[in-house]
Amino acid sequence: MANIQDVAKAAGVSVTTVSRVLNNHPYVKKEKEEAVKKAIIETGYIPNINAVNLKKGKTHLVGVVLPFLDHPYFSQLVQGVSQAASVHQYKLVLYQTGYHEEQEMEALEMLKLKQIDSLIICSRKISLDKVAHYREYGKIVLFENGEKMPLSYTFVDHYACFMKALEYLYERGHREIGFSINRLEGTNGRQREQAYRDFLKLKELPYNENYIFKNCLYIEDGERILKEISISWKRPTAILATSDQVAAGIITSSSKYQFKIPDDLAVIGFDNQPIARAMNITTVNIPLYSIGQLLFEQAISDHVSYKEVTAELIVRSTV
Repeated sequence: MANIQDVAKAAGVSVTTVSRVLNNHPYVKKEKEEAVKKAIIETGYIPNINAVNLKKGKTHLVGVVLPFLDHPYFSQLVQGVSQAASVHQYKLVLYQTGYHEEQEMEALEMLKLKQIDSLIICSRKISLDKVAHYREYGKIVLFENGEKMPLSYTFVDHYACFMKALEYLYERGHREIGFSINRLEGTNGRQREQAYRDFLKLKELPYNENYIFKNCLYIEDGERILKEISISWKRPTAILATSDQVAAGIITSSSKYQFKIPDDLAVIGFDNQPIARAMNITTVNIPLYSIGQLLFEQAISDHVSYKEVTAELIVRSTV
């Protein structure tokens, strides 16, 4: 494979002149520039893009950390990030971590090694303290409330929107209310659980551990919830589901377990995914595509910023 010395020899110029042509330096004589370009074609020389990026201090690559790609929640986020990246002529490097801390660390190390310009963390297991330790190496943006960490972030107040959904169910006459969650240890999960506990205390309702359904993310988890409810001696009359996928799973399996929605069980989903619109599911609208665009804009900005995005309860036929 030809190197820069081979190009210089073929063009009859110095290595410095070749380098200037490759970097679009304005002070190169036209005949020398043409000779270098001809020599590049003749030798088949391919510039080392990593070396060029290192010299410029920019890779035009933005990393995106997310646990899964096969869930609409994260795919909508990535679509928003990708659209904004294309406008600014950036490319994305996706890190699908499965909530494994060592894989999240690999993404942070890529930032440290200048292999990416900045990093967007959509969801994480690693501590915020560890994340903040890497901010000196490049821009890091979070999709969560960073609690005044020295990092940019965009967030949805999950505590407030969970409270709003619970209040709506209460107004509709429900007192036995359950909810599903994926990870209780996650930032959003903790906010939702705290809202649930505070709501029960506010309304003087009993706390029932059996009304909390964990590790729920996909459609099949919705059926698992309904199966558990069907064999319980004390059943909730309403469920706040982790996402519209889980809500859809509850609804599609309702006839199998002889439940009528919403008469026997009211259901509220989250995110307002296309499946919620198709199945007329009451849900909390979280504009994930727009959030993805915001996250990217923060990732390429020189300033630290905090943005809150409002979530809206959309009432349909499942409550």
